[in-house]
Amino acid sequence: MINSIIAVRARSEFSRAMRFEGGGAPRVPPPGDDRPRLLYLHIPFCERLCPYCSFNRFVFEEKLCRDYFRALRKELLLYRALGYDFGGIYVGGGTPTVLIDELTETIALAKSSFHIGELSVETNPNHLTEDRLTALQQAGVNRLSVGVQSFDDGLLGKMDRYDKYGSGTEIAERLRNALGRFGTLNADMIFNFPTQTPEMLDRDLDILLSIGVDQMTWYPLMVSDATRRKVTETLGRVDFRQEERFYHRIAGRLVPAYRFSSAWCFSREKAMIDEYIVDYDEYAGLGSGSIGYLGGVCYANTFDVRDYIARIERDELPLLASRDFSLRERIRYDFLMKLFGTRLHVAELRKKYGGAFRRLLAPDLLAFFLIGALAWRPPEIVLTGRGRYAWVVLMREFFTAVNNFRDYCRAPAGR
Repeated sequence: MINSIIAVRARSEFSRAMRFEGGGAPRVPPPGDDRPRLLYLHIPFCERLCPYCSFNRFVFEEKLCRDYFRALRKELLLYRALGYDFGGIYVGGGTPTVLIDELTETIALAKSSFHIGELSVETNPNHLTEDRLTALQQAGVNRLSVGVQSFDDGLLGKMDRYDKYGSGTEIAERLRNALGRFGTLNADMIFNFPTQTPEMLDRDLDILLSIGVDQMTWYPLMVSDATRRKVTETLGRVDFRQEERFYHRIAGRLVPAYRFSSAWCFSREKAMIDEYIVDYDEYAGLGSGSIGYLGGVCYANTFDVRDYIARIERDELPLLASRDFSLRERIRYDFLMKLFGTRLHVAELRKKYGGAFRRLLAPDLLAFFLIGALAWRPPEIVLTGRGRYAWVVLMREFFTAVNNFRDYCRAPAGR
Protein backbone atom coordinates (compact mmCIF):
# COMPACT_ATOMS: atom_id res chain seq x y z
CA MET A 1 0.00 0.00 0.00
CA ILE A 2 2.78 2.46 0.96
CA ASN A 3 4.68 1.79 -2.26
CA SER A 4 1.50 2.30 -4.29
CA ILE A 5 1.05 5.71 -2.63
CA ILE A 6 4.70 6.55 -3.37
CA ALA A 7 4.21 5.56 -7.02
CA VAL A 8 1.10 7.73 -7.46
CA ARG A 9 2.73 10.75 -5.81
CA ALA A 10 5.96 10.30 -7.76
CA ARG A 11 4.09 9.93 -11.05
CA SER A 12 2.43 13.30 -10.52
CA GLU A 13 5.62 15.05 -9.38
CA PHE A 14 7.81 13.72 -12.19
CA SER A 15 5.21 14.38 -14.88
CA ARG A 16 5.11 18.00 -13.76
CA ALA A 17 8.90 18.26 -13.65
CA MET A 18 9.20 16.96 -17.23
CA ARG A 19 6.97 19.70 -18.67
CA PHE A 20 9.11 22.09 -20.67
CA GLU A 21 6.43 24.52 -21.87
CA GLY A 22 6.84 28.26 -21.47
CA GLY A 23 10.53 28.19 -20.68
CA GLY A 24 11.60 30.60 -23.42
CA ALA A 25 14.43 29.86 -25.83
CA PRO A 26 16.15 26.56 -24.92
CA ARG A 27 19.64 26.96 -23.53
CA VAL A 28 22.68 25.23 -22.12
CA PRO A 29 24.29 27.35 -19.39
CA PRO A 30 28.07 27.98 -19.30
CA PRO A 31 30.01 25.64 -16.97
CA GLY A 32 30.61 28.20 -14.20
CA ASP A 33 32.97 25.91 -12.26
CA ASP A 34 35.21 22.87 -12.71
CA ARG A 35 33.12 20.27 -10.86
CA PRO A 36 33.27 16.71 -12.31
CA ARG A 37 30.75 16.21 -15.10
CA LEU A 38 29.85 13.29 -17.30
CA LEU A 39 29.43 13.26 -21.06
CA TYR A 40 26.48 11.17 -22.26
CA LEU A 41 26.52 10.26 -25.96
CA HIS A 42 23.34 8.85 -27.48
CA ILE A 43 23.50 6.55 -30.52
CA PRO A 44 19.87 6.03 -31.61
CA PHE A 45 20.27 3.24 -34.20
CA CYS A 46 19.34 -0.44 -33.80
CA GLU A 47 19.19 -3.26 -36.31
CA ARG A 48 15.63 -3.93 -35.11
CA LEU A 49 13.46 -2.21 -32.51
CA CYS A 50 12.28 -3.88 -29.29
CA PRO A 51 8.56 -3.33 -28.53
CA TYR A 52 8.99 -2.22 -24.90
CA CYS A 53 11.73 0.38 -25.46
CA SER A 54 10.88 4.09 -25.31
CA PHE A 55 14.36 5.50 -25.93
CA ASN A 56 14.89 7.61 -29.02
CA ARG A 57 15.87 4.98 -31.60
CA PHE A 58 15.55 4.24 -35.29
CA VAL A 59 16.14 1.31 -37.60
CA PHE A 60 19.76 1.32 -38.74
CA GLU A 61 20.63 2.96 -42.07
CA GLU A 62 24.37 3.02 -42.67
CA LYS A 63 24.67 6.33 -44.53
CA LEU A 64 22.39 8.16 -42.09
CA CYS A 65 24.24 6.62 -39.17
CA ARG A 66 27.63 7.75 -40.49
CA ASP A 67 26.28 11.26 -41.05
CA TYR A 68 24.98 11.16 -37.50
CA PHE A 69 28.34 10.18 -36.00
CA ARG A 70 30.04 13.01 -37.89
CA ALA A 71 27.48 15.44 -36.45
CA LEU A 72 27.97 13.99 -32.95
CA ARG A 73 31.70 14.68 -33.18
CA LYS A 74 30.97 18.27 -34.15
CA GLU A 75 28.61 18.59 -31.18
CA LEU A 76 31.47 17.43 -28.93
CA LEU A 77 33.54 20.33 -30.19
CA LEU A 78 30.69 22.77 -29.55
CA TYR A 79 30.72 21.78 -25.87
CA ARG A 80 34.48 22.14 -25.76
CA ALA A 81 34.11 25.65 -27.21
CA LEU A 82 31.61 26.47 -24.41
CA GLY A 83 34.35 25.70 -21.88
CA TYR A 84 33.10 22.34 -20.63
CA ASP A 85 35.36 19.53 -19.50
CA PHE A 86 34.28 15.99 -18.63
CA GLY A 87 35.70 13.28 -16.41
CA GLY A 88 33.74 10.36 -17.80
CA ILE A 89 31.81 9.17 -20.84
CA TYR A 90 28.71 7.01 -21.00
CA VAL A 91 27.65 5.88 -24.48
CA GLY A 92 24.07 4.61 -24.66
CA GLY A 93 21.44 3.90 -27.27
CA GLY A 94 20.05 2.45 -29.35
CA THR A 95 23.00 0.22 -30.06
CA PRO A 96 26.23 2.26 -29.79
CA THR A 97 28.39 -0.48 -31.35
CA VAL A 98 26.35 -0.65 -34.57
CA LEU A 99 29.26 1.00 -36.46
CA ILE A 100 32.34 0.24 -34.38
CA ASP A 101 34.74 2.34 -36.49
CA GLU A 102 32.57 5.45 -36.09
CA LEU A 103 32.19 4.82 -32.36
CA THR A 104 35.92 4.43 -31.72
CA GLU A 105 36.69 7.56 -33.76
CA THR A 106 34.16 9.49 -31.66
CA ILE A 107 35.63 8.16 -28.41
CA ALA A 108 39.14 9.12 -29.55
CA LEU A 109 38.02 12.69 -30.24
CA ALA A 110 36.33 12.94 -26.83
CA LYS A 111 39.42 11.62 -25.05
CA SER A 112 41.67 14.11 -26.87
CA SER A 113 39.26 16.98 -26.10
CA PHE A 114 38.50 16.33 -22.41
CA HIS A 115 40.10 14.80 -19.30
CA ILE A 116 38.31 11.46 -19.55
CA GLY A 117 39.02 8.94 -16.81
CA GLU A 118 36.07 6.57 -17.12
CA LEU A 119 34.44 5.18 -20.23
CA SER A 120 31.30 3.03 -20.30
CA VAL A 121 29.65 1.69 -23.47
CA GLU A 122 26.41 -0.21 -23.99
CA THR A 123 26.08 -3.03 -26.51
CA ASN A 124 23.91 -6.01 -27.42
CA PRO A 125 24.78 -9.72 -27.28
CA ASN A 126 25.21 -10.13 -31.05
CA HIS A 127 27.97 -7.51 -30.95
CA LEU A 128 30.14 -9.47 -28.53
CA THR A 129 32.39 -10.43 -31.43
CA GLU A 130 36.18 -10.58 -31.41
CA ASP A 131 36.62 -7.59 -33.72
CA ARG A 132 34.28 -5.35 -31.73
CA LEU A 133 35.59 -6.42 -28.34
CA THR A 134 39.18 -5.80 -29.43
CA ALA A 135 38.25 -2.37 -30.83
CA LEU A 136 36.51 -1.41 -27.57
CA GLN A 137 39.49 -2.55 -25.51
CA GLN A 138 41.87 -0.53 -27.68
CA ALA A 139 39.57 2.50 -27.33
CA GLY A 140 40.02 2.33 -23.56
CA VAL A 141 36.54 1.18 -22.53
CA ASN A 142 36.49 0.46 -18.77
CA ARG A 143 32.95 -0.86 -18.54
CA LEU A 144 30.94 -2.77 -21.13
CA SER A 145 27.22 -3.09 -20.43
CA VAL A 146 25.40 -5.82 -22.35
CA GLY A 147 21.63 -5.68 -22.86
CA VAL A 148 20.67 -9.25 -21.97
CA GLN A 149 17.19 -8.69 -20.40
CA SER A 150 16.60 -12.45 -19.90
CA PHE A 151 18.05 -15.85 -20.78
CA ASP A 152 14.59 -17.39 -21.16
CA ASP A 153 14.00 -18.31 -24.81
CA GLY A 154 10.24 -17.82 -24.53
CA LEU A 155 10.63 -14.29 -23.16
CA LEU A 156 13.32 -13.48 -25.72
CA GLY A 157 10.91 -14.53 -28.46
CA LYS A 158 8.11 -12.33 -27.12
CA MET A 159 10.53 -9.41 -26.90
CA ASP A 160 11.57 -9.99 -30.53
CA ARG A 161 15.13 -10.61 -29.34
CA TYR A 162 15.56 -14.36 -29.95
CA ASP A 163 16.06 -14.05 -33.71
CA LYS A 164 18.25 -10.96 -33.27
CA TYR A 165 20.56 -12.09 -30.50
CA GLY A 166 20.26 -15.87 -30.23
CA SER A 167 19.10 -18.21 -27.51
CA GLY A 168 19.72 -17.73 -23.82
CA THR A 169 22.44 -20.40 -24.00
CA GLU A 170 24.20 -18.59 -26.84
CA ILE A 171 23.99 -15.24 -25.04
CA ALA A 172 25.44 -16.75 -21.86
CA GLU A 173 28.36 -18.17 -23.82
CA ARG A 174 29.08 -14.78 -25.41
CA LEU A 175 29.12 -13.20 -21.94
CA ARG A 176 31.57 -15.82 -20.69
CA ASN A 177 33.89 -15.09 -23.60
CA ALA A 178 33.79 -11.34 -22.88
CA LEU A 179 34.47 -11.70 -19.15
CA GLY A 180 37.86 -10.37 -18.04
CA ARG A 181 38.42 -8.16 -21.07
CA PHE A 182 37.16 -4.99 -19.36
CA GLY A 183 37.39 -3.60 -15.86
CA THR A 184 33.66 -4.18 -15.49
CA LEU A 185 31.37 -6.42 -17.51
CA ASN A 186 27.76 -5.55 -16.70
CA ALA A 187 24.64 -7.50 -17.64
CA ASP A 188 21.52 -5.37 -18.06
CA MET A 189 18.49 -7.42 -17.00
CA ILE A 190 14.75 -6.74 -16.81
CA PHE A 191 12.39 -8.26 -14.25
CA ASN A 192 8.62 -8.30 -13.86
CA PHE A 193 7.70 -9.35 -17.36
CA PRO A 194 4.01 -10.30 -17.29
CA THR A 195 4.65 -13.99 -18.09
CA GLN A 196 7.81 -14.27 -15.99
CA THR A 197 7.66 -16.81 -13.17
CA PRO A 198 9.84 -17.08 -10.04
CA GLU A 199 11.46 -20.14 -11.59
CA MET A 200 12.38 -18.19 -14.74
CA LEU A 201 13.83 -15.40 -12.61
CA ASP A 202 15.85 -17.89 -10.55
CA ARG A 203 17.25 -19.45 -13.71
CA ASP A 204 18.41 -16.04 -14.96
CA LEU A 205 20.12 -15.46 -11.60
CA ASP A 206 21.68 -18.94 -11.67
CA ILE A 207 23.19 -18.29 -15.10
CA LEU A 208 24.64 -14.91 -14.16
CA LEU A 209 26.07 -16.25 -10.92
CA SER A 210 27.66 -19.18 -12.75
CA ILE A 211 29.26 -16.79 -15.28
CA GLY A 212 30.45 -14.49 -12.50
CA VAL A 213 29.83 -11.16 -14.24
CA ASP A 214 31.28 -8.16 -12.44
CA GLN A 215 27.98 -6.32 -12.25
CA MET A 216 24.25 -6.85 -12.83
CA THR A 217 21.67 -4.13 -13.30
CA TRP A 218 18.12 -5.35 -12.72
CA TYR A 219 15.60 -2.87 -14.12
CA PRO A 220 11.89 -3.29 -13.47
CA LEU A 221 9.91 -3.34 -16.71
CA MET A 222 9.16 0.34 -17.39
CA VAL A 223 6.38 1.04 -19.87
CA SER A 224 5.59 4.50 -21.20
CA ASP A 225 2.02 5.46 -22.01
CA ALA A 226 2.70 5.20 -25.76
CA THR A 227 4.22 1.69 -25.56
CA ARG A 228 1.73 0.25 -23.06
CA ARG A 229 -0.65 -1.15 -25.69
CA LYS A 230 2.16 -2.79 -27.66
CA VAL A 231 3.66 -4.30 -24.51
CA THR A 232 0.26 -5.61 -23.38
CA GLU A 233 -0.32 -7.23 -26.80
CA THR A 234 3.10 -8.92 -26.95
CA LEU A 235 3.92 -9.59 -23.29
CA GLY A 236 0.73 -9.09 -21.24
CA ARG A 237 -0.35 -6.72 -18.49
CA VAL A 238 2.26 -5.58 -15.95
CA ASP A 239 1.63 -6.64 -12.31
CA PHE A 240 3.36 -4.31 -9.85
CA ARG A 241 2.58 -6.57 -6.89
CA GLN A 242 4.81 -9.19 -8.49
CA GLU A 243 7.50 -6.54 -9.05
CA GLU A 244 8.16 -6.14 -5.32
CA ARG A 245 8.34 -9.89 -4.72
CA PHE A 246 10.76 -10.30 -7.63
CA TYR A 247 12.95 -7.43 -6.46
CA HIS A 248 13.39 -8.90 -2.98
CA ARG A 249 14.08 -12.30 -4.54
CA ILE A 250 16.87 -10.79 -6.65
CA ALA A 251 18.43 -8.94 -3.71
CA GLY A 252 18.18 -12.03 -1.50
CA ARG A 253 20.05 -14.13 -4.05
CA LEU A 254 22.82 -11.63 -4.81
CA VAL A 255 23.76 -10.05 -1.48
CA PRO A 256 26.37 -10.35 0.07
CA ALA A 257 28.33 -11.81 -2.88
CA TYR A 258 27.41 -8.56 -4.65
CA ARG A 259 26.96 -5.15 -3.05
CA PHE A 260 24.33 -2.53 -3.79
CA SER A 261 25.93 0.20 -5.90
CA SER A 262 22.45 1.58 -6.57
CA ALA A 263 18.99 0.43 -5.59
CA TRP A 264 18.89 -1.85 -8.67
CA CYS A 265 22.56 -2.36 -9.52
CA PHE A 266 24.61 -5.13 -7.87
CA SER A 267 28.40 -5.03 -8.13
CA ARG A 268 31.48 -6.89 -7.10
CA GLU A 269 34.09 -4.76 -5.35
CA LYS A 270 36.12 -3.94 -8.46
CA ALA A 271 33.12 -2.91 -10.57
CA MET A 272 32.79 0.72 -11.61
CA ILE A 273 30.50 3.31 -13.22
CA ASP A 274 26.99 1.95 -12.92
CA GLU A 275 24.50 4.83 -12.80
CA TYR A 276 26.02 8.06 -14.12
CA ILE A 277 23.16 10.08 -12.62
CA VAL A 278 24.40 8.94 -9.20
CA ASP A 279 28.14 9.32 -9.72
CA TYR A 280 27.94 12.78 -11.29
CA ASP A 281 25.91 15.79 -10.16
CA GLU A 282 25.73 17.04 -13.75
CA TYR A 283 25.89 15.52 -17.19
CA ALA A 284 25.76 16.83 -20.74
CA GLY A 285 23.44 14.98 -23.11
CA LEU A 286 24.70 14.85 -26.70
CA GLY A 287 22.98 13.27 -29.68
CA SER A 288 19.44 13.22 -31.01
CA GLY A 289 16.84 12.97 -28.25
CA SER A 290 19.46 13.11 -25.53
CA ILE A 291 18.61 14.77 -22.21
CA GLY A 292 21.16 16.65 -20.11
CA TYR A 293 21.28 18.39 -16.74
CA LEU A 294 23.80 21.23 -16.36
CA GLY A 295 23.82 24.15 -13.93
CA GLY A 296 20.28 23.45 -12.73
CA VAL A 297 18.98 23.42 -16.31
CA CYS A 298 17.40 20.26 -17.73
CA TYR A 299 17.41 20.25 -21.53
CA ALA A 300 16.62 17.98 -24.46
CA ASN A 301 18.01 17.80 -27.97
CA THR A 302 15.80 17.49 -31.02
CA PHE A 303 14.43 13.99 -31.54
CA ASP A 304 14.51 14.25 -35.34
CA VAL A 305 17.80 12.75 -36.57
CA ARG A 306 17.91 14.71 -39.81
CA ASP A 307 17.05 17.95 -38.02
CA TYR A 308 19.78 17.15 -35.50
CA ILE A 309 22.37 16.72 -38.27
CA ALA A 310 21.24 19.88 -40.10
CA ARG A 311 21.46 22.04 -36.98
CA ILE A 312 24.90 20.75 -36.07
CA GLU A 313 26.06 21.51 -39.61
CA ARG A 314 24.98 25.11 -38.96
CA ASP A 315 27.25 25.09 -35.86
CA GLU A 316 24.33 25.42 -33.45
CA LEU A 317 23.38 23.29 -30.47
CA PRO A 318 20.43 21.09 -31.53
CA LEU A 319 18.23 22.02 -28.56
CA LEU A 320 14.52 21.27 -28.53
CA ALA A 321 13.61 22.53 -25.05
CA SER A 322 15.04 23.39 -21.66
CA ARG A 323 13.73 24.07 -18.18
CA ASP A 324 15.36 25.88 -15.28
CA PHE A 325 14.79 23.87 -12.11
CA SER A 326 13.80 25.86 -9.05
CA LEU A 327 15.97 25.59 -5.92
CA ARG A 328 13.45 23.18 -4.40
CA GLU A 329 13.48 21.01 -7.55
CA ARG A 330 17.29 20.94 -7.64
CA ILE A 331 17.50 19.89 -4.00
CA ARG A 332 14.87 17.17 -4.45
CA TYR A 333 16.60 15.95 -7.61
CA ASP A 334 19.91 15.58 -5.73
CA PHE A 335 18.10 13.92 -2.83
CA LEU A 336 16.50 11.38 -5.17
CA MET A 337 19.63 10.59 -7.17
CA LYS A 338 22.11 10.41 -4.31
CA LEU A 339 19.88 8.10 -2.31
CA PHE A 340 19.34 5.98 -5.43
CA GLY A 341 23.04 5.25 -4.90
CA THR A 342 21.93 3.97 -1.43
CA ARG A 343 23.46 6.78 0.67
CA LEU A 344 23.42 10.56 0.97
CA HIS A 345 26.25 12.51 2.61
CA VAL A 346 24.40 15.23 4.49
CA ALA A 347 27.35 17.62 4.80
CA GLU A 348 27.78 17.72 1.01
CA LEU A 349 24.21 18.88 0.42
CA ARG A 350 24.45 21.37 3.29
CA LYS A 351 27.59 22.80 1.70
CA LYS A 352 25.90 22.96 -1.69
CA TYR A 353 22.56 24.43 -0.62
CA GLY A 354 23.05 25.86 2.86
CA GLY A 355 20.04 26.00 5.18
CA ALA A 356 17.63 25.56 2.26
CA PHE A 357 18.51 21.86 2.18
CA ARG A 358 16.99 21.11 5.58
CA ARG A 359 14.11 23.59 5.21
CA LEU A 360 12.90 22.39 1.81
CA LEU A 361 13.54 18.68 2.33
CA ALA A 362 12.16 18.35 5.88
CA PRO A 363 8.71 16.97 4.85
CA ASP A 364 10.25 14.38 2.50
CA LEU A 365 12.86 13.29 5.03
CA LEU A 366 10.30 12.96 7.80
CA ALA A 367 7.93 10.91 5.64
CA PHE A 368 10.62 8.45 4.54
CA PHE A 369 12.02 8.10 8.06
CA LEU A 370 8.52 7.40 9.42
CA ILE A 371 7.88 4.55 6.96
CA GLY A 372 11.29 3.03 7.69
CA ALA A 373 12.79 3.75 4.27
CA LEU A 374 15.74 5.77 5.62
CA ALA A 375 18.16 5.36 8.50
CA TRP A 376 20.66 7.80 10.01
CA ARG A 377 24.22 6.44 9.92
CA PRO A 378 26.35 9.51 10.73
CA PRO A 379 27.49 11.28 8.66
CA GLU A 380 25.13 9.75 6.08
CA ILE A 381 21.49 8.96 5.48
CA VAL A 382 21.18 5.47 4.00
CA LEU A 383 18.45 3.41 2.41
CA THR A 384 17.08 0.54 4.48
CA GLY A 385 15.88 -2.73 2.97
CA ARG A 386 12.41 -1.22 2.70
CA GLY A 387 13.86 1.98 1.33
CA ARG A 388 15.74 0.29 -1.50
CA TYR A 389 12.53 -0.98 -3.06
CA ALA A 390 10.83 2.37 -2.41
CA TRP A 391 13.62 3.97 -4.44
CA VAL A 392 13.15 1.41 -7.22
CA VAL A 393 9.52 2.57 -7.37
CA LEU A 394 10.60 6.23 -7.42
CA MET A 395 13.16 5.66 -10.18
CA ARG A 396 10.72 3.56 -12.19
CA GLU A 397 8.30 6.48 -12.13
CA PHE A 398 11.09 8.96 -12.88
CA PHE A 399 12.23 7.10 -15.99
CA THR A 400 8.64 6.49 -17.06
CA ALA A 401 8.06 10.25 -16.94
CA VAL A 402 11.20 10.76 -19.03
CA ASN A 403 9.96 8.15 -21.51
CA ASN A 404 6.57 9.86 -21.71
CA PHE A 405 8.38 13.13 -22.43
CA ARG A 406 10.28 11.40 -25.24
CA ASP A 407 7.03 10.06 -26.68
CA TYR A 408 5.49 13.53 -26.50
CA CYS A 409 8.46 15.05 -28.34
CA ARG A 410 8.33 12.42 -31.08
CA ALA A 411 4.60 12.95 -31.69
CA PRO A 412 3.81 15.50 -34.47
CA ALA A 413 1.89 17.75 -32.05
CA GLY A 414 4.85 17.80 -29.68
CA ARG A 415 7.24 19.39 -32.13
